[in-house]
Amino acid sequence: MRYLVLIFLLGCSSPTVKNNLWHSPDTSTIPHSPEGALIRYGRELIANTSLYLGPKGKIATISNGMNCQNCHLDAGTRPWGNNYSAVFSTYPKFRDRSGSIESIYKRINDCIQRSLDGQPLDTTSREMQAIYAYIKWLGKDVPKGSRPSGVGIYDVPYSDRAADTLKGGLVYTNKCARCHGPQGAGMLHQDSCSYIYPPLWGPHSYNTGAGLFRLSRLAGYVKYNMPFDSAHFTPQLTDAEAWDVAAYINSRPRPQKAFPVDWPDISRKPFDQPFGPYADSFPESQHKYGPFGPIKAAAAARKRPSH
Repeated sequence: MRYLVLIFLLGCSSPTVKNNLWHSPDTSTIPHSPEGALIRYGRELIANTSLYLGPKGKIATISNGMNCQNCHLDAGTRPWGNNYSAVFSTYPKFRDRSGSIESIYKRINDCIQRSLDGQPLDTTSREMQAIYAYIKWLGKDVPKGSRPSGVGIYDVPYSDRAADTLKGGLVYTNKCARCHGPQGAGMLHQDSCSYIYPPLWGPHSYNTGAGLFRLSRLAGYVKYNMPFDSAHFTPQLTDAEAWDVAAYINSRPRPQKAFPVDWPDISRKPFDQPFGPYADSFPESQHKYGPFGPIKAAAAARKRPSH
């Protein structure tokens, strides 16, 4: 695998790579100590969250059955797979969504409450401390304040039209349903405790407060990671297909969960935040499905100093 990545870095001109991508530390280097045991438990919690915290969880029953790594691929280590490489280096930090300085604990609980449609963990619990230890270990070689190449989700270029849910439905049928099912319900393990492939909508999927409910985040996620047997350097979806299938998935029913204290300064809302009010006159439908270019241009114009 590393050989293939090296070939790609040397010979491929894909826009997804500008510098050498971040690679996570080797798990064999986790120390054999109480600290190392905590790190390993944290990794296990990210990979198999539902086993411990899901509807049949061994520790608690506070989440929807999805695993953290359903959104943070390969236990938060895959380049452009929403990885954790820059979490320890950039937190605590101010986030516009809450209008406050957030800790890593806050970030973790946000994911549990939104993407896992669950209840927050006690920050003093062994589970929270283990996840924190794992995230800290993953970012141990990243300089404070920096973000390595391949962090987070890649930004797909904007389309000049609104994303089309009908076209997205066809993309879903042709390229996604084989794993996630025709009704988006995912595929459960035989033990029925967690998913091999997660539900993309319905009562056990992420709720309307999750980051992936923003179209740009889901489009970037599927573009460089889906179908699951693809990779960021060999995408199987066109940009248009990524936008359309993201629109289709996010148009389907899912848990509705309001977070009324989000975005206290509405002028700081992302262009694709799907719920108003907004600091501009564009309709909610355009903020949800696009086209986003005019929204971004108007925001830039507002920021320019007047003379």
